[in-house]
Amino acid sequence: MDSVDLHVHSTASDGSLTPRQVVAEAKAQGLRALALTDHDTIDGLAEALTAGCALGVEVIPGIEISAHHEPGSMHILGYFLDHGSPQLEAQLRILKQARADRNPQIVAKLQKMGLAITLAEVQQASGGGQVGRPHIAQVLVRKGYVATFQEAFERYIGNHGPAYVSKFRFPPQEAIAMIRAAGGVAGLAHPFTLEYSSSGHLRQILTQLVSWGLAALEVYYPEHTPENQELYRHLAQEFGLLMTGGSDYHGAIKPEIRLGQVGPGQTVGYEIVEKLKALAGRGEGRGEEGR
Repeated sequence: MDSVDLHVHSTASDGSLTPRQVVAEAKAQGLRALALTDHDTIDGLAEALTAGCALGVEVIPGIEISAHHEPGSMHILGYFLDHGSPQLEAQLRILKQARADRNPQIVAKLQKMGLAITLAEVQQASGGGQVGRPHIAQVLVRKGYVATFQEAFERYIGNHGPAYVSKFRFPPQEAIAMIRAAGGVAGLAHPFTLEYSSSGHLRQILTQLVSWGLAALEVYYPEHTPENQELYRHLAQEFGLLMTGGSDYHGAIKPEIRLGQVGPGQTVGYEIVEKLKALAGRGEGRGEEGR
């Protein structure tokens, strides 16, 4: 079986499995390759790559960077990064600090609303990885304030919730440049979260992103409707973007998502990895500073 998953998270950000456990799960599911794309961090890549060598699963060093975008959210995926890049590590430290600054502010807002939650509980929920809103949601679920992660975001900590606190994000052009400077290929994750007003609006956004070096578009994703997929396939062909796909696997955090499944009965084949390698190998992933 030559299935792959190009959008996977571990405890290095907000997944429930360690990088090694994620690779082991990929092996158990019969996947040939996976991309570890933790949010704004590359801390889990060394462990995942070591596990991949031991277990016979190809691990693609990746990342998912949150970029500034309104009214929705924009996440830029990076594939085949040089995860030892000092420049990349320095830029990611800025994002790590932004998360660290925001978490106590969210907790303080929840406390003022009468919810007995502490920062220590949230840090414990992270398992030692990067702390973020999903870990706050975990604690809210565990303590019975909400029934699900989705409810936690909708009622309290989502972008329009009463406990929401904004944080620093790089502009999209800088997020793409970071990935390219580290030798990676930049792709746009789950386009529907951009909250575009029309297909024409999405086309305008893509036009700008492509001018900055975007090379791939996540077409196959569990929450994409058939109509979404048709539109994204068409736009990928129009802009000459590689069509990628991934499950956005988080383990027990999103128990309905199975590793390797990008839709009902849908998987992504290894040929996408070969095309990503071709892009990275001929320098498509690099900005001018990387040439």
